[in-house]
Amino acid sequence: MSTKLLKRGLILATSLSVATQSALAGVWVNEFHYDNSGGDVGEFFDLAGTAGTSVDGWSLVLYNGSSSQRRPYNTLNLSGTFGDQNNGFGFMTLDLPSNGIQNGAPDGFALVDNNSNVIEFLSYEGSFTAASGDAQGMTSVDIGVSESSSTPIGFSLQRTGSGSQASDFTWASPGPETKGAINTGQTFGMAPPPPPPPPPPPPGNVAIYDIQGAGHRSAFEGQEVATTGIVTGVVSNGFYVQDAVGDGNNATSDGIFVFTGGTPNVSVADEVSLEGEVFEFRRGSQDEGLTLTQLINTDITIVSSDNELPGAIIMGGVDRPIPTEKIDSDGFMTFNPNVDGIDYYESLEGMRVVLPDAQAVSTPNRFGEIYAVGNRGAEATGMNALGGITISEGDMNPERIQIQSSGNFDVAETDVGDKVGDVTGFVSYSFSDYEIVVDNDVNVMEAAGNAPEVTTLVSNKRTLTVATYNALLQDDFNVPGQDKIDAIAQQIVNNMQSPDVVALQEVQTAFANGGAQALLDAIVEAGGPAYQFAFVDGNGPENSTSIQTAFLYAPRVTLEGVELMANGIPTDPNDPFAGGQRVPLVGTFTIAGETFTIVNNHFDSKSGSSPLFGSTQPPNDGGLADRLAQAALVNEFVDGFLAQDADANILVVGDFNAFGFEEALRDILQGMDDVLTNLDFLVDDVTDRFTFNFEGNQQALDHIFANLNVLTNFELALDFLHINTLFRDQGSDHDPIILALQLNNPVPVPPAFWAMLVGLAALARRRRAA
Repeated sequence: MSTKLLKRGLILATSLSVATQSALAGVWVNEFHYDNSGGDVGEFFDLAGTAGTSVDGWSLVLYNGSSSQRRPYNTLNLSGTFGDQNNGFGFMTLDLPSNGIQNGAPDGFALVDNNSNVIEFLSYEGSFTAASGDAQGMTSVDIGVSESSSTPIGFSLQRTGSGSQASDFTWASPGPETKGAINTGQTFGMAPPPPPPPPPPPPGNVAIYDIQGAGHRSAFEGQEVATTGIVTGVVSNGFYVQDAVGDGNNATSDGIFVFTGGTPNVSVADEVSLEGEVFEFRRGSQDEGLTLTQLINTDITIVSSDNELPGAIIMGGVDRPIPTEKIDSDGFMTFNPNVDGIDYYESLEGMRVVLPDAQAVSTPNRFGEIYAVGNRGAEATGMNALGGITISEGDMNPERIQIQSSGNFDVAETDVGDKVGDVTGFVSYSFSDYEIVVDNDVNVMEAAGNAPEVTTLVSNKRTLTVATYNALLQDDFNVPGQDKIDAIAQQIVNNMQSPDVVALQEVQTAFANGGAQALLDAIVEAGGPAYQFAFVDGNGPENSTSIQTAFLYAPRVTLEGVELMANGIPTDPNDPFAGGQRVPLVGTFTIAGETFTIVNNHFDSKSGSSPLFGSTQPPNDGGLADRLAQAALVNEFVDGFLAQDADANILVVGDFNAFGFEEALRDILQGMDDVLTNLDFLVDDVTDRFTFNFEGNQQALDHIFANLNVLTNFELALDFLHINTLFRDQGSDHDPIILALQLNNPVPVPPAFWAMLVGLAALARRRRAA
């Protein structure tokens, strides 16, 4: 059984336990007031709860239920413990200022416990489905009574009846308020036993496309339904079924997944009759993941076999074009598969599809999944000359989709650009991403034929070359093995052509403190120069195994000095470089009479970002606050450096974990006065500007910036050198960038070189004389 299937079982069990906990919670909203004649006054909520129950960490989330909002407008944080004021129950009153509670049509509130479980989601003057917040995706329960501008001051809405939990009471029309006490007509104690429930009605017959509906969650969620269809695919824990005819509506899927938990007793082409519960299943642990509509606890009857299968939907082309720019354009306000990629794939959920003439835009991830585009990228935006797809501002390439192997079929290991032919399978959603679960083997039909690039920017007596490279010189924060060191050495010599200065990132501390000689030796063994290694340990005691930055510099370059940018280890825990984590390393180098100061950076990662195809749109950018602060500190450092030496040549390089069009780099690092310029512009082809591949998206996280003196005093050339991100066999997960600077003065020839030439000439003369 795969890791994903094991996780699914755990998630289902967890969701059931949460539902049980919520049902037994002994706290509820017992009374509230929000509107009265004249100006609103005395607004409040009154909570009732079992004596001894703590609400520390709980909250009451107030919702604006209007169609344009459906999201929280205030959150009241709760604390304290209920006393015993009436027969084992107590009260808590939350007084609000005038107009603290909105006046409905509709509005509502969600009572949320300290584990983020929604205990109750109530509304007044109508019902609505929450678009965000703790109750996201839940539909409120209208209490059925309301206040108005004619409600007398001092009145409220109250629960009445007898019982010991919220469901035992009913809401009454406005009456004199009783906050902090038991309500009029209310008694605490055991409620009378409910009458036996009537037998459930037979499930209604609902077509699959109506179960799916034009949206991300089914309107029949939690309901028993009966439906029919043709089995189109069988996997280890269920099967896909599709309406034999469909409704012809591109917004509603004709297919659905039936979860059985084990190998189902059906075959492809069976016509089946189904009676089961509609369930929205979130596969994976990420709260921001969407759900997969499926049937569970299903009674299955085979009606006939060997039926004709519904035709597979061809993704792309004229009939079903895939959006190529927007994943989500409106925060889920409108379901529009023609515009939004997230809606497009939802409209095909559970259906059998073909991604025609597919082309890989990634290498396999650790689950063996790849990303691909259809029609060899002919309909995609951002395709690059090497067969991948590059992001740009406002375009995160919704046209690429994950290809997932199944228990019966495999997906070949690919390099970027490999052609894999038609991919057939079923649209599903797993671990915060849409995917095609294949129903045929996916093989490489035509290899891309790319080879690791060799730069044409080579140092010589009039050219200085500087590289930045996240070389991944660590192994899960341990010292890398010799094979890894040898691979990086070969790349530096053979592909990067031995730059004069190499700014390295992601160097394991123990390696830098004693093991770097292994890299220097491997470079010489590969035919490279006798580099020297420059490093300052920026670790505090708590970060003794962290990753840092370092420099390599060739013999013809003189190191004038190297230090941490902050001239020490920050001790303030709120400092973005706290404890010495990733403090920029500043090296000053001289060659041919020219001096360059290089600031080597490795900003905080994007770890913790929202998934691109998740419920938060636009996605949150993990680590953004730290990167903004780090960029501001580097900008401040450069400003201060230039204030001391206006003629300084400054390069700011590294892995910034940010795109060039993002605020941290475009606005903060460069500064309002453009003291620094991103040299990406030196590469005309914007699709070639990439150093990293994430989920099939080629993107530039690494950059080189220069100040005005460098821009005006030297002829510059830049090379995004693609030696890793296109290939399964990688030295690192980043590509390096090479910068060439034409020097004003040639590099002087060392005296030893002239002496060698004189000696060789003398030897030649002796040989001729002999």
